[in-house]
Amino acid sequence: MEKIKVENHTFTGFSWFAGWLFTIGFLKLTFWKGALALIVWPYYIGQYINALTQN
Repeated sequence: MEKIKVENHTFTGFSWFAGWLFTIGFLKLTFWKGALALIVWPYYIGQYINALTQN
């Protein structure tokens, strides 16, 4: 029998969600702008992290 390793990435998801909520609250966004931020915000975070790792 093979052993299966299960990894839990709950902290990563929670951190992303908490950051998203903080951004909406800090910028005092309306509901629709907050919903748009749900899509756009991860893109800009990814671009920033990509630029950091390219050095």
